[in-house]
Formats: sequence, C-alpha cells, structure tokens
Amino acid sequence: MDAVSDSRPEDEGSRGHGERRLPLLQLGRPVRRARPGRECPHCDRHNVGRPARADAPDRRVDHHAGAVSARLLQSRPRRSYRRCECRMEGPRGVGQFQHRLHLPSRRWQGGDQRDRAVPDPATSAGGMSGGGPSGVRSQQLVVRRKVRRQGASFAVGLLVLSLGPAPWSLAQPAALTEHPDIRLFLVAGTAEGPIGRDALGQIGEQWRAGYAGIIWDMARALRPPGPQMFRFFSLVDFLQQQTGEQHGADLARWKEWIWEQPYDPHPDYGFFKGQWYSQLDPGFAEFFPRAVTSLIRLDEVEWGGVGVNGIPPLEYPMHLEVGEAGYLADDHIVFGITVEGEARAYPKRILAWHEMALDRLGGVELTIVYCTLCGTVIPFESVADGRRFTFGTSGLLYRSNKLMFDHETRSLWNTFEGVPVVGALAGGGLRLTHRAVVTTTWGEWRRTHPETTVLSLETGHRRDYSEGAAYRDYFGTDGLMFQVAKRDDRLPNKAEVLVFRPDGSAQTGANLPLAIAASFLQRNRLFHQEFGGRRLVVVTSVQGANRVYDAQDVQFVRQLDDAQVADQSGRAWRITEDALVLDDDSGVRRVRVPAQRAFWFGWYAQFPDTRLIH
Repeated sequence: MDAVSDSRPEDEGSRGHGERRLPLLQLGRPVRRARPGRECPHCDRHNVGRPARADAPDRRVDHHAGAVSARLLQSRPRRSYRRCECRMEGPRGVGQFQHRLHLPSRRWQGGDQRDRAVPDPATSAGGMSGGGPSGVRSQQLVVRRKVRRQGASFAVGLLVLSLGPAPWSLAQPAALTEHPDIRLFLVAGTAEGPIGRDALGQIGEQWRAGYAGIIWDMARALRPPGPQMFRFFSLVDFLQQQTGEQHGADLARWKEWIWEQPYDPHPDYGFFKGQWYSQLDPGFAEFFPRAVTSLIRLDEVEWGGVGVNGIPPLEYPMHLEVGEAGYLADDHIVFGITVEGEARAYPKRILAWHEMALDRLGGVELTIVYCTLCGTVIPFESVADGRRFTFGTSGLLYRSNKLMFDHETRSLWNTFEGVPVVGALAGGGLRLTHRAVVTTTWGEWRRTHPETTVLSLETGHRRDYSEGAAYRDYFGTDGLMFQVAKRDDRLPNKAEVLVFRPDGSAQTGANLPLAIAASFLQRNRLFHQEFGGRRLVVVTSVQGANRVYDAQDVQFVRQLDDAQVADQSGRAWRITEDALVLDDDSGVRRVRVPAQRAFWFGWYAQFPDTRLIH
C-alpha cells in the first residue's frame, strides 16, 4: 500500500495543537513508508462509517482509494478446482483463472432470437470510489492507529474504502449499528500488520458466533503456501480466541464447527460475499446487493472454482439425425428427453463440459441443467408464472450443487428444486416445471426412438468431447471435491440413486423426500412405491434406464420386454416416454412422473431427511 500524503492546506482552527494529517493507504499496494508525527491521543479512535463533512474541505479524504487487489486473494490450493477452459480440474490459485472466463460462444438454431444486452459487470469494492452528485461525499471507513517506537510516535496508516453513493454505498445503515461495519471484515482480510489487527479488534468487540463464516471465507482464500500466509494465521488465531475452539489451520474442521452452530449471520453477510468474490469476477457482486434476500445458509455457499458462466452453457446447440451421429457408440451414456412427441439425446460426454443447455424441444423452451458434482440432470421449462427466464451458471455452489442464475434479475436458483433462493425473486413462490429425463445408453435410446435427434460435436467451443474425458478423475473415485455439512455412509458417496421430492410444503412420514438406489432397481426392475399420495411404479430396462409412472389402481407384475409390461390381469402396456399405454385401448394411460438420478451424497446433503430404499 502506498502512503499518499494529502497535500491540501490545513485549517488550523479545526485541529488540535500538533495534529498532523495521516497518510492515505490504498488497498492492494505495499506500504513504502510511514510518516512520523507528534503524539495525538485522539488519533487512536476508530471511526467507522463516518461520512466526510461537506462544510469542512480540509477533512475530505481522497475519493479514489484503490480497489482490493485480486493479488491479495491469490493462493495455491491443496485440492483440485474446476476449470472452465478445456481442463476441468487441477490445482490452481484463485487469481489464475481470470483470463479464462470469456469463451467463444457461437449461436445456432434459434440464436437470432436470443440476442440480448448483457448487464454491465457489477462494480467491485474499489471500483465504486468517487462519483456521485455534486455536494455528496463518499462514505468512508476509517481505521487509525498509532504505534510508539523508542519514544517516537509514528502514523502507521489511514485505511479508507471510499465508495460512491447509493445503491452501492458501503456505509453501514443505522439499523445495523449493533453489528460491526461489514467493511471491517474486508479490511481484516486485505490489510497487513497493525491495520488488519486493529480491524479484527473492532470486530472482536461486537463478536457473534455467526461471524465465523465470514472469517472462514477469507481464510480459505488466503491459506498457505503464499505471501498472504501471515494474514491467514492471523485470521485463524482470531477465530480461536473468539470461539474458544482449537482447530488451528484445519479449515475443514472449522467448517464442520460453523455448520453445527445456529445460523445467526451478520445482516450484511451476503453483501460481503459479493464484494469478496468480486475480486475474482466482478459479476459475483451482482448476486449479492445490499440487504439481499436469502432462503439458504450463506456459509454453505462457496466459490466453485470458475467465474460467472465460466463453464459456458450451450445455447440452442446444433443437432444431428441418428444416421449422422457416427461419433457415438452404443454404450455411450446419453440423457434422453421427449417433449410433445419430439425426442432428443444429450450425450454426457458433451453436456458434462457445459453443465447447462438452453434449447427448444416440441415447441417448449427448456433449460437442461447438469450438476456434474452431484451427478444429476434436470430439464426445466424456462417459463414460470408467465415469465421467460434465461439462465446461466453462477460459478457458485450450495452444498456441492451448482447454483444457476437468471439474467433478468440476477437471482440465484437451487437446481435440485428449480426455485430462486437468493436475490429479488427469492421467497416469491416461483417454481420451474420439471420435465422427465432418462439416463440410458445411445444404443437403447436410438432403438426405441429411431426418429430422435442428438447433439452435434460442433458446439462452438473447443473441448475434448471423447467419452469419459470430462471429470474423469472425479467420476473415477468416491472422493468429493467440495465439503458438505451432512453425509450418510449407507451408500458410497457417488452411488447413483433415483430421487423424488414432494411438491407440497408438508414433508412428514410417507411424504419425505425419497431416494431409491439404482442397484436396488436393477435387481427389482418392476417396483411399486407409495409416494406423495400416489402409487408409483418404477420400470427399469436391462441397461438400467429408470422411468417412473403413476400406476394408480393397476398392479404391474412383470416385464414382457424392454417395450412392454404386463399387469395382474395379463394385459400388455406399452412403455413410452409420456405414459404406460394399454395395448388394446390407447385411451387408457398411466402418465409419466418426472424423476432423475443423483449421487447419493449430493442428494443427502440437500435433503438429509430423505428416506432411502437400498
């Protein structure tokens, strides 16, 4: 940090005898020197959120304090992070991915109707400085400290986060005065030496256990090895002093302890998260404006290793007829979807690199979400409550499950449930309509759907689309890439389960979320189960593809082949993507019920009250 002298003339009438102006320290730059000055007792005060007076020009501080440098957040993680450019995993510092966020995106079918203005990137903490109407001062956080050395008094620094007027002002609202100013946490995470320690001291004076998640977020970005290791250990020591817990540098154990505590966060925790992560990508700040509504624990939201849309969605990708898809072998995994009689296959080898596809099928706009970390694919209709949403990948995770966002409001959505959980839409009752999908092989899908189309390798992105290339190491082990609060060892972490969640809010007894092990269904290929007030039947093919139907009063007893099942009266029913259809009366149908596969750990982390059948 450079010490910058304020050269404006002093108003002698406004200062005590011998008072000297302290230097301005700009965040993100090294301190080169500290100016000596006379002892000034009132300079030990810590002025938090005090605006500069418009009628005292000599008290005005520089409106152009620098941004928190992204270099301060660089580290060398000890575990793998996802990558967005041709490689999905590998150790890397958080600052190394910034130039990999913007990838070429060619638009295909329907692309001419999708052009839209992308909002300007959110302003980061330092980028908010200055500006504002005439006569309006920027709100400032001031941390002052005097240090004695050999009888002389030295001004160590004046650290200022200088920000523009509302709505992006960082000034602490009066209603939050019982909490430390949120800017103190940013100072504690970025400032060296006495300034950082002084910020921690002020936080400690009003400490609550709910602040531990903020300290953890900063410690994660600063963990050694690296030049920021002293700040890391300073944060860890502070956490031990405030909580009485002795977990040292073990961030995983700290996270477990934090999740065991009642959730009582700082009211500006979301805003802090946006500002902290904005040093990685300014777009993160748009998800967390001041006083943002959140329906989930923010200490369970973490950076997923990529920027906003750093894993680029496919937008109306090109598709091929069956005879043109020579790149697929019969045993390759595809996700099959049929809407209004139109069938399409989305190969895992392609979708795993993009984790989302915006498409139109059977005249219906779809957002197909693939969370590779938790192993689930869910097709949602893109229109909810009469509003059409365009979704993207936020780069953030909740319980190791990707959070998607809508471009219209920048709200974050839970992809398991299709509901907004952070932002302007959270709590408004919106829920996306879930469409059915089946995980199967290309050979089985094309035999039962000879009219199907399938994605082309010409996606507009350069990737290794060979079978199994994406996430090979992750899919090949039972280890996790990100920590979750709750796990269950009745099944391996990545054992596949077929999952159901009731639509209603009452989730008790037989209406609890349900998971059925895929291995169990392979052994019981015709399985009846009561769920959500309905009598369901799960039909599993020889290749392991699961389809669920509302059986109502019909008892199905055996499979005749992969295309038909028989009921207890001996009647044959055809298996289709929309329904089980009675052979001798096509008007008698048992409709399909949407369900999807997931890794056991990912589903259990989201819904720990799940009933498991295995």
